[in-house]
Parts: sequence; structure tokens; C-alpha cells
Amino acid sequence: MASLLQPDSVVYLVRGEKPIRAPLSQLYFCRYCSELRSLECVSHEVDSHYCPSCLENMPSAEAKLKKNRCANCFDCPCCMHTLSTRATNIPAPVPDDPTKTTMKKAYYLACGFCRWTSRDVGMADKSVASGGWQEPENPHAQRINKLIEYYQPLAQREKLERDRKKLARRRPFMPPAYSQQTVHVMEKYGLGMRIQRQRTGAPITSLYGLSIKDGEDQKEISIEPAQALDEVEPLPEDFYTQPVNLPEVTTLRQRLLQPDFQPAGASQLHPKHKHLLIKRSLRCRKCEHNLSKPEFNPTSIKFKIQLVAVSYIPEVRIMSIPNLRHMKESQVLLTLTNPVENLTHVSLFCCEEGDPDDINSTAKVVVPSKELVLAGKDAAAEYDELAEPQDFLDDPDVVAFRKSNKIGFFIRVIPQSEDGEVTVSFKLRHDFRNLAAPIRPSEEGEVPTEAIWLTHHVELSLGPLAP
Repeated sequence: MASLLQPDSVVYLVRGEKPIRAPLSQLYFCRYCSELRSLECVSHEVDSHYCPSCLENMPSAEAKLKKNRCANCFDCPCCMHTLSTRATNIPAPVPDDPTKTTMKKAYYLACGFCRWTSRDVGMADKSVASGGWQEPENPHAQRINKLIEYYQPLAQREKLERDRKKLARRRPFMPPAYSQQTVHVMEKYGLGMRIQRQRTGAPITSLYGLSIKDGEDQKEISIEPAQALDEVEPLPEDFYTQPVNLPEVTTLRQRLLQPDFQPAGASQLHPKHKHLLIKRSLRCRKCEHNLSKPEFNPTSIKFKIQLVAVSYIPEVRIMSIPNLRHMKESQVLLTLTNPVENLTHVSLFCCEEGDPDDINSTAKVVVPSKELVLAGKDAAAEYDELAEPQDFLDDPDVVAFRKSNKIGFFIRVIPQSEDGEVTVSFKLRHDFRNLAAPIRPSEEGEVPTEAIWLTHHVELSLGPLAP
């Protein structure tokens, strides 16, 4: 069960800017480049934002204004579970006769896991079930807004300067007067702002002062620099003598989840709006085709495109490992599964000396020299009692068993190190028919599928040596 319970036991090498070794269940396969892709070598694109509790879909612009948080759902400040709205009856005076009371509905927030309620921190109950919950005000909100207002035009100016440099670098053949005129037209009609919206921002690299005046129409924004304090407020006198009541002291995680307040006591914990989740698409950086694209609806768990490697690449798993001893040959039983519906031919090769991919091997491996033939995947084959099994004329010394589209085969391992983990590597070569590539039909009307050969570097972790 190398792919389910021990995914790191069998890893495949992904060649890219930085070589990555990962289990096949965590990789993607680009049918257009015919190469493996990991999460490190693909482009991540945000498709939609949604709340994981109420499943409300939200546009990106609205999510940015709401700081990527849901307006209706809250997280428990103690255990971070979702809070639910509870209803209760409280006595309230009658408007016509103050001496009489009547029962009135009231709503409060409660956690079903740790039993925290909004009444624990003195939040008033509401007469309606949704919205209008009291939120504490940040004492530094005014200064933070002023800093944001100051840095926004500064960031836009630096983006515009970078765009000018890129434009001048792309058109070196243009005369200087024409280049300056082009930049002037871009500034006059706002083309520079359109360009900078289409490109991602970069961190601010230079600051020219604490006041900025960009153009005649923009007002001057000035801020006061923060002053460092030479003296810190002393601790209270009973800080070292008063016993600590752990239920009333917040944990480090609870404080970091509210960085604007960092409450020290449990009575200062207030519910936080739930963070939004995203549905993202994965795109190959080389050919720019989508590898994964989910459905737009938050309630749907299906994918429009899902090119996971397990659905295209033969999967190697470890079935049984004998006692491995130093410089002694042992037989290891592996399984090989064909995920596609057509017949697949697989060949195994040992890594050559000086192979740059073979850097973790601690044992020699002897793989079968004969080609392994895997039957196509057929979901209805195990339920068809009248289906006749195919005869592949397998060698019993190589193939231990065969069942549908999976076979078990032997490899021989000779550990070379006296201690540590035993790791072996080999090359897996198989044919693949790319059904996504455009193919011209033949004269007879049949559509030929041309097979290509792919080679992957596979590493197996067989565990420690036997004592």
C-alpha cells in the first residue's frame, strides 16, 4: 500500500528547474508536454472564493474588500471550530406596562465543541439570528489606514517606472523622441495604469520620504514616523506572586490568530469572521494548458479537468519486503498497475554509473530483463464471469501473479551499506498513446493512435536492514 498508507515509499522524479521527488498520487501529467508536473512547477490560478461553512460564492473584488472573510460565519476564538447561532428566551418588560414582563427571543453565538459562548466575553444578545454582531475596534486602525493610503500611490508609481523600463527594453530600435512620445501618450490616456493592473505587484524597494505628492490633482499625504520607546512599561507588582490560572490565559495560537489585539486573557477573546477558501486551477508553465480545473459551484466536488498522474502513468507499489542484510541478495515483490484502457508495455532498466538522477541509492538492484505486458483497465471485467483471461506467457521467475490490469513481479536487491535505510532506484520505460493530440484519420476511416515512449526515474524506500 505504498500509495495509500505509505506514500513516500515509492517516489517518482520530476525534472524541472528544481528536481522534485514525490509520490505518483501527488503529481500531475501534462498530456500535451508528455511530462510529469508537481505543484512546484505549475501556475496556480484562483477561480473563485467561497465560505466553507455557508458555501456562499463571492467575487474576487468583494473578497478583497472583506479581507477574505465571510460576513455571516464566525470561528470560535478558543478551539477555531465554526460557531453556531443559538436561540433562547429571556424576560423583557412590556412596552405598555413596565411592571409586567414577557418572554422574548434572543440569539447568541455558541461553540458545539468547547462550549464557548459570546456571553462569556460580554457580547450582547441579538434580536435577529443573522448579522450585527459586536466587533472590537482596533485602537491603531486610524494609523494603519493612513499608512495604506500613503503606500498605495507610492506602489503605483514604482509599478509605472518598472513598466516604462520594460517597454524601453523591448523596443530598442525606436528613436528616443518617439519613445518619449509613446510614454507621454500612455500617461495621458491612462494606458500605464491598465498595464499595471494586468501584472502582479512587487514589494516596495525604495522610499523617498514620509510625504508624497503625485501630480497637481492629488492631495499631499503626510504621516509621522513611529517613535521608538526607551522605556517599557513595568510589569505589575503581583506578576511574580499571583498564581497562574491556566483556563484564563490564552495560548500562543489564540493570540496569533488575532494579531491586531493579541488578547492575554480568555475574557478578551472575540469571535473572528471565518476565512474564505478558494477553488484554484493548475496550469502547465511550459505549454499553458490546464492540468486541473474545478467546477465553479462551491457545492460541487467534481473537476472539469483533472490530469492526475495516477490516471496515466503505471504505478509501482511495494507488496512484500524480506529481511534485508548487508551484501546479501534478497527478492522483493512489487506490483505494477496499468491505469489506461489499452495494452501497455513496460521495461525496467538499472541506473548507469554516474547517473545524475541516482543520488540516493544505497543498494544494487537487478530488475527483470524481459518486457512486462500489462492488460488494459476494464472496470467491468471482474463482474463478467464469461470473460476469458488473456494468456501473456509470463515467466514464473519474473511474474509472481497477474490479475486484470495488475501484475506482481520480483526484483533482487543487494544492500551496500552496513546501516541506515535501504533505497533502490531504476528506470521505468512504457508506451503512451496521447489521445489529446490532434490526429488525422486514415483513408479507411480509422483514427490511428501513435504511441510514444516515456521514461521515469523511480526510487523505492525498503526500510532498515534486518538485525
